Amino acid sequence: MNTPIAIIGSGMAGLSAAHALTAAGLCVQLFDKSRGSGGRMSSKRSEVGDLDLGAQYFTARDRHFVDIVQQWQENGWLAEWKPALYQSQGGQLNLSPDTQLRYTGVPRMSALTRNLLGELPATFACRITEVFRGEQHWHLVDAAGQSHGPFSKVIVAVPAPQASVLLSAAPKLAASVASVVMEPVWAVVLAFAKPLDTPVEGCFVQDSPLDWLARNRSKPGRASRPDSWVLHASSAWSRQHIDLPPEAVIEQLRCAFAELIGCAVPEADFSLAHRWLYARPAHAHQWGALADADLGLYVCGDWCLSGRVEGAWLSGQEAARRLLEHREHNS
Repeated sequence: MNTPIAIIGSGMAGLSAAHALTAAGLCVQLFDKSRGSGGRMSSKRSEVGDLDLGAQYFTARDRHFVDIVQQWQENGWLAEWKPALYQSQGGQLNLSPDTQLRYTGVPRMSALTRNLLGELPATFACRITEVFRGEQHWHLVDAAGQSHGPFSKVIVAVPAPQASVLLSAAPKLAASVASVVMEPVWAVVLAFAKPLDTPVEGCFVQDSPLDWLARNRSKPGRASRPDSWVLHASSAWSRQHIDLPPEAVIEQLRCAFAELIGCAVPEADFSLAHRWLYARPAHAHQWGALADADLGLYVCGDWCLSGRVEGAWLSGQEAARRLLEHREHNS
């Protein structure tokens, strides 16, 4: 009997593992505390259109990932983003020499993970709080006290601080994961009815509370009005202002934006702030994925590698590879 494999988290890492396992003929069941898939690649629907609050774009370097990205592009799930890219340092705004290919989901970042989810069985708005092993199988318990299972194996594909609390069945694994530090990022959206008078469409920022900004309408498939911008604060600033009320975050980051963008910035017609508590790992690791294979417990995520979308996909592939390898050895 093909007892399904539980995958906790439906961001890129969880979906990557799910695809690799279903391609090998195994059944999976995804769980996510959010209302939809995507994790930090999710997009927010708002009165000013769809907004990518988390991952702004992604790049592809590993040849396996380059191949899959090409496939996704042919499917129409993503497109290349070619912004007028700048860098701001010490208040000076200059064109960026960066020529890296950048991709984004169309018509929003979350379109990619929605398409990857497809018909995979998934339970949303379900926060798993406990993972335990019975005599033969794994069971999960959610925040409402409801039990889910049985499962043959479990893959935990959430940010490290959320993963470590689910790994009490494997103390060594839990300790490794608990050692990972993840940095917060405040994201702010500012939308203007009248477009700002600037050629900037994307900008890497130094010497400021901000470290990135993007003009939403420059991305493929996005609405051209209003002129909405996504600003990301640096991890250092976000950490120092982690409990600041959203209104204050919006105002401080709007001022930082106005200082560097090189044109008049009026009051925004729409604004919002979103706090990513676990936006990116503080340090890169080279783990690929982590596992207690004999127990049947696996962990993956961008934080197992470089922290990027590519890292998340590769980590999910590696978790699935280890699981399949162990299964083959023991069949």
